[in-house]
Amino acid sequence: MKNLGIRISLYLNYFVFAILLNSVGIVIEKSIDVYKVTESQASLLEAFKDLPIAIISFLVASFLPRFGYKKAMLTALVIVFFGCLLMISGNTFLYTKILFMSIGISFALIKLSVYSLIGILTSSKKEHASMMSSIEGFFMVGIALAYFLFPAFYSEDENSWLNVYYVLCGLILISFIFLFFSKIEYKVEVIGSNLKEDLMGSIKLMAVRLVLVFIISAFLFVMIEQGIMTWLPTFNKKIFNFSSVLSVQMASILALTLALGRFVAGYLTKYMSWVYLVIICIVISGGILLSVLPQLEVDVKALTEIESITEVPMLGFILPLIGLFIAPIYPLLNSTVLSSLPKSLHSPMSGLIIIFSALGGTIGSRIVGELFESIGGANAFYFLLIPMFLLIIFVLLIDKLSKREIILKA
Repeated sequence: MKNLGIRISLYLNYFVFAILLNSVGIVIEKSIDVYKVTESQASLLEAFKDLPIAIISFLVASFLPRFGYKKAMLTALVIVFFGCLLMISGNTFLYTKILFMSIGISFALIKLSVYSLIGILTSSKKEHASMMSSIEGFFMVGIALAYFLFPAFYSEDENSWLNVYYVLCGLILISFIFLFFSKIEYKVEVIGSNLKEDLMGSIKLMAVRLVLVFIISAFLFVMIEQGIMTWLPTFNKKIFNFSSVLSVQMASILALTLALGRFVAGYLTKYMSWVYLVIICIVISGGILLSVLPQLEVDVKALTEIESITEVPMLGFILPLIGLFIAPIYPLLNSTVLSSLPKSLHSPMSGLIIIFSALGGTIGSRIVGELFESIGGANAFYFLLIPMFLLIIFVLLIDKLSKREIILKA
């Protein structure tokens, strides 16, 4: 298979950053426990992760094809490697902010490169959707591993959890070496003849109604996903009264169902409309929240601390299953728009996806964090029903506009 090495490298890099990026929920829980910060203060870590993603994506998206996707990914791995080393030596809440800022900067470069290269490595819309779903599914496998990797280093010593970053540095180094020796052949396609024209082309994308509706949809979805994923370990500890280790391990069910949902979506899109699939998934996800959350207010308040998975109540298993149904939404939305654009616009369009995804993640996590502190975790999750309802409307708009609007050509 042509470009096999770079294909494997994309999966490997995305896998490593899945562990790093989505450890934010675990680190939030540890920051509250070890550094004695409040829920609202801890929620700032999401902003330190997501705002650099948005800023770097805006600044470099149109320039990246000129710089080179391989060089961008190598640079990202170097930045995050030293971010992890600083976290080990710093060991304060300030250094968690620095760590996630380095992760955010690096992930922007990785995701821009991966999304752009998917378009280069595939030759049809179905192939694009399949690779997008599978690589996002592999991303969720990395997230699931994080929920087991971090607790493996927990002990009575409250600083022992930092040893996980030595392992992560090792994974980053392996990823760097594999990417360094991988080869890729492609023709660089850019919007204009210079950086100014590239930036103007990126901005003009915002004027396309279909693109505008899509980026709002991406914003809403990530608000839902990160609102749940970031706060689920803390939710498990505060609401179900799980131990610290069990809280994180039970959250892995969400990541595993997200991975399974994305792999299954890649198969189902061959036989049914992506629009119907997405809407059905949103409705079921909302139904899970509406069925589980009211019971939490009554059934689990009197529980003593739970340390074993055999003691976990049924509701503790049901809530993370929401991942199975929210999973297909994001890759299918992304693939629908990217595969409709000329390859010269994939990098700037990926930049818009990443910017609004980052903003959605930051705002969603921040709102849930504030609500968590003021009205409790069970009530805070009701907020997620609002973006779910809005997302159905915008998905229908995307379907309508895509049938009557010609996408901007290079």
